[in-house]
Amino acid sequence: MKWRTGLAVVAGLLASGCAQFDYYYQAAQGQFALLSGARPIDDWLADPGVGEKLKARLTKVREIRRYAARELGLSDNNSYTNYADLKRPYVLWNVVATPELSMQPAQWCFPIAGCVNYRGYYNKQEALDYAAVLRKAGYDVQMSGVAAYSTLGWFNDPVLSTFIQYPDGELARLVFHELAHQVAYARNDTQFNESFATTVEELGVERWMAAHGDAAMRENFVAFDGRKRDFLALLVKYRKLLVANYARTVGDGDKRREKGKLFAALKDEYLVLRTAWGGYAGYDRWFAEPLSNAHLAAVASYHDYVPAFRALMTEQKTLARFYGATRKMAALEPAQRNMQLAQLTRNATLASVDASVTSAIKR
Repeated sequence: MKWRTGLAVVAGLLASGCAQFDYYYQAAQGQFALLSGARPIDDWLADPGVGEKLKARLTKVREIRRYAARELGLSDNNSYTNYADLKRPYVLWNVVATPELSMQPAQWCFPIAGCVNYRGYYNKQEALDYAAVLRKAGYDVQMSGVAAYSTLGWFNDPVLSTFIQYPDGELARLVFHELAHQVAYARNDTQFNESFATTVEELGVERWMAAHGDAAMRENFVAFDGRKRDFLALLVKYRKLLVANYARTVGDGDKRREKGKLFAALKDEYLVLRTAWGGYAGYDRWFAEPLSNAHLAAVASYHDYVPAFRALMTEQKTLARFYGATRKMAALEPAQRNMQLAQLTRNATLASVDASVTSAIKR
């Protein structure tokens, strides 16, 4: 693989047994603190010292959790039935890294999760320190706060203060996404796992909004979703341009100069987009640190296979059959899985073209 050399460098950075032990220790300590600080939502609701605003949000997430199990067929276990107040803005901070002139993210491998395209820290300063080490080694790096994550059913993931105040649609989206990771999971394939979970969240929110959303809620979520799609389209556009730049048969200096121009153009186009949104600045934090390949690499993980999974859902017709087909794909060898996803993506593209032609004829 093209990024195997990059992984060798990362492996070298982690060769120290102490470095590995320290990382696993902070991960275990962070997970333990998270679970030990959580208590049942019913206890919070019965506590007279808890404010009514928080109780309302906890009641809402309990309703969403029940809907996820009853209507979406997601895991009916104790995940998201407890609540923890973390007293910090994020549960952890993820570090993503790519080579300077490549969009292929580095991977880190762990005993349970397998290999993933990020490395998480419960302490922000430790994430900053590790990001600095990677930058010094020549990597493009992004460090971002994470509001929630899934332990894949190994633990009862709690509702967290880091996302409890999200608007209803976003709250439902997050719960559906994280529970989807308990349905199907392919070791060492972040792109497959996150694209599947993103598809489930989209399908789930569409159904949940239709069943429980009022006019104002639907309007707000449609506006939010529209901005999100606009932003993702912008990132995908520039990711493709950067990939094309790095594939050119020119010297690295020329590629670096073009890279700088593309990131400057991305910033400029974002400002135009923000103006079209009426000044909405919710994505400004994405530009808080200098842009790099790492910022755009994660887009592929969460969205590239969504059309393929949408096409699979259309083929399977029900969520239960969709989940079953996804589990079968997750069990395949990577090459076989990628072939199936590629075919599904082609099917989705053809269906989109057919729909566009039909719409044009009707007009």
